[in-house]
Amino acid sequence: MRQRGQATVELVALLPLLVTVALAAGQALAAGVAHELAGQAAQAGAMALVQGDGDAAAAAREALPRWSRELVRVVVHGRRVRVVVRPVAVLPGLAGRLTADRTADAGPRA
Repeated sequence: MRQRGQATVELVALLPLLVTVALAAGQALAAGVAHELAGQAAQAGAMALVQGDGDAAAAAREALPRWSRELVRVVVHGRRVRVVVRPVAVLPGLAGRLTADRTADAGPRA
């Protein structure tokens, strides 16, 4: 009869570990999304330079979803567009270390 509550005690002991693993997986997914968004935005900015459509930084920002625009930094240097996206913070303190930094080059002037 001493084993009646053992499963409950084990569940309570494992619950913090399960929550931490789930949060870490969520943070990894957020970092992957930030990486993809940074690459797409950098390419959009470089395409704006190639097509002569004006502001490459604005084109890069427009390529991002609205929710991510405050988490981004766009730098245009010559014909090169650099986009840095900080992922959404699922685990506090970790998102800053998982920033995505992508660069796209518009090539030489035609």
